[in-house]
Formats: sequence, structure tokens, C-alpha cells
Amino acid sequence: MVTAVILITVEQGKVPDVADALMRVNGIAEAYSVAGDYDLVAIARIRQHEELADLVTAHLQRIPGITSTNTLIAFRAYSSKDLEAMWELGMDEG
Repeated sequence: MVTAVILITVEQGKVPDVADALMRVNGIAEAYSVAGDYDLVAIARIRQHEELADLVTAHLQRIPGITSTNTLIAFRAYSSKDLEAMWELGMDEG
């Protein structure tokens, strides 16, 4: 499984429409409206890296209202449970 974080800039006033369209795209698992340099963050979960190029260029960049994307490929996932276990191990050794 390949996970990617896609940072999305959207035309003013189009965030809800773009978010709805994102959730209809196969491979997009979650979408968040955010504050900062980007308007939306989408989480993509796909089977192979090759699918990511198609997802972004053939699907996301064709959604009306999206002006730009920046895609980050995740190397490894860390959950809060994993982080808690790491801290517990470190504390036991000291």
C-alpha cells in the first residue's frame, strides 16, 4: 500500500465543492480543509506508485477549482500507539 499526502490550492470559495469532488475519486481516503499555504489536504491510499501519477494528473488536476497540487509520498507510517511504545522503551532503558 502506498500512502501519499496531497496538498491542494483551491480557487476562493470552491473548497466545499472541491472537497466533495475529491471524495468521489478512487484512491482518496480522506480530505481535510486546513489553514495555511494550502486549502485542502487529501490522503491517497493506492496499491502501486504508478497509480499515483494517474490519480493526481488524470483525476485531481482536472477537478474544477483546483489551481495547484503538491504531492508527498509517505515512506513509513507512525501511529500514536507506535510512538507511545517507543517512548516506553526509551524510558525503561534510562
